[in-house]
Amino acid sequence: MIPHGTEGHVPALESLRLLSTPPYHRTFFRWAAVVAAVAFVSLFLPWQQTVQATGEVTALNPSDRPQAVNVVVGGRIVSWDVREGQSVKAGDPIVHLADVKDLYLDPRALDRQREALAAKESAVGAKREKVAALARQLAALRDGLTTSLDKGRNKVAWYESAVQSAVLDSTVAAAQLARQEALYAEGLKSLTELEGARTKALKAYATAVEKRNELQNARLELRSLAAEYGDKISKSEAERSNTLADIGESTAEVAKLRSATVSLEARTGLYVVRAPQDGIVVKALKAGIGEMLKDGDAVVTIQPANPALAVALYAKAMDVPLLREGDRVRLQFDGWPALQFSGWPSASVGTFAGVIRVVDVVDSKPGKYRVLVVPDPADDPWPVQLRAGSGVYGWAMLQRVRVWYEIWRKLNGFPPTVESPPAPGGKSEK
Repeated sequence: MIPHGTEGHVPALESLRLLSTPPYHRTFFRWAAVVAAVAFVSLFLPWQQTVQATGEVTALNPSDRPQAVNVVVGGRIVSWDVREGQSVKAGDPIVHLADVKDLYLDPRALDRQREALAAKESAVGAKREKVAALARQLAALRDGLTTSLDKGRNKVAWYESAVQSAVLDSTVAAAQLARQEALYAEGLKSLTELEGARTKALKAYATAVEKRNELQNARLELRSLAAEYGDKISKSEAERSNTLADIGESTAEVAKLRSATVSLEARTGLYVVRAPQDGIVVKALKAGIGEMLKDGDAVVTIQPANPALAVALYAKAMDVPLLREGDRVRLQFDGWPALQFSGWPSASVGTFAGVIRVVDVVDSKPGKYRVLVVPDPADDPWPVQLRAGSGVYGWAMLQRVRVWYEIWRKLNGFPPTVESPPAPGGKSEK
């Protein structure tokens, strides 16, 4: 029952109540205003621009990356000395081979090769001794020639003196004969004395003729000595030259035999395939005993020990111009939980820092370029459990901008801001 005197005011009060703002609406508007204010303020917060790429863990140095161990000479597998997952040291045997080529089937091929080399070297030594003997013979012949020529000249000189004496005796005897004949004509000498003078003159003349003949023979003998010794010396020199030529040919054959011996020794050592460096046998590429291998076939894959790890990220071609050596990168490794805020790297959890070391100048994959990242020495070290080939997700840190600029850039599809390279004066332009 409505009280008396209030019938006309009830509808008005109900309308005012309906038109008034409910309390929860005011709360909503207050929160909306707070959110709008926070969003507006957030537009002016700093934002780290990034370039995102994926890749895998690798080694910085090529010598630390997984490598295949190849055989140098082909053959048949005789035995294995390692198993997969085993650690090896440089020089440790991995597999033993047996040669299957006809030239090397003889187990004593190396000994026979050494015997042939020793025999050839002995022959060369004998020929060298022969050359030395011929040299001594030549020296003796030249000395004999000098001595014989001296003797021949002395003989010629003696006969020349003898001829002069005989000619003088013949002249004297002829003069005495002439005087004897004159005295005989005067009757002062007898016929017997005259005949004695004639006989003496004839003997002196015959002696002179004989001495001249002997002088001529001595001169001929002197000339024949030079020809005789010259022929002997020429023959010895020719034989020495031939021997020297044989030594040259034999020396070349010795060099070939030595090379073949060294090659055979090296080949014998290559029947054992050894680890090139310290590491772990990852995978055996051949299996079993008796399997045939060709020259250059890979036997196992080895991961070198203690590699200097790096990350190979593959960036898009449009992002490569934004990256430079020395830029910092945040990395998320597969198997390590992480929470990464792209624009605020300081708020990221579970990521690791890196520094760009190499930016390839040619593409490694179609439309993508490899970027090598190494650990940042100023940040936490990378996990020791990392293995080559593990997946990685990376964010390369670029310029710091405002949030509103980043939103505007992405809405318009503009590229990130890039810091200009240092000017010649040492200042950078932005």
